[in-house]
Amino acid sequence: MSLKEQLQQDLQQAIRDRDSRRKSALRLVLARIANEEIAKQRELKDAETLVLIGTEIKLHRESLAEFEKAGRSDLAAEEEAQLEVVLAYLPPQMSRDEIVTAAQQAIAETNAKGPRELGQVMRVLMPRLKGRADGKVVSHVVEELLSGGE
Repeated sequence: MSLKEQLQQDLQQAIRDRDSRRKSALRLVLARIANEEIAKQRELKDAETLVLIGTEIKLHRESLAEFEKAGRSDLAAEEEAQLEVVLAYLPPQMSRDEIVTAAQQAIAETNAKGPRELGQVMRVLMPRLKGRADGKVVSHVVEELLSGGE
């Protein structure tokens, strides 16, 4: 079963269970998938669907931060609930230690010596970690390693 089919089944279950938060979160993701399929004029592969889910998570996190900054705890709670629903569809995220190990390998491969070569390391590393680690965390780890930290 594809990821899109799983999302559709879970949406149907959320409708049956009258779970409005889950229902709205899944509808947002499925709408984004449908729009992308229309734009590309083909069905998306699971990897592409995961990228869209990652984008949706990033948007939810940004909205959550804005709501908290504005003091809107009601909207922040709603956004947090939707974020949790969407997070369930990502593959398990890598631990910091796993990211450090992968970053050290990428640094060794690129022979990077300092923070100025962050871009080279990230170009090698991010395709390997795509969908399994947050880009900001990876960037921070690589930056620490290149500047002599860790």
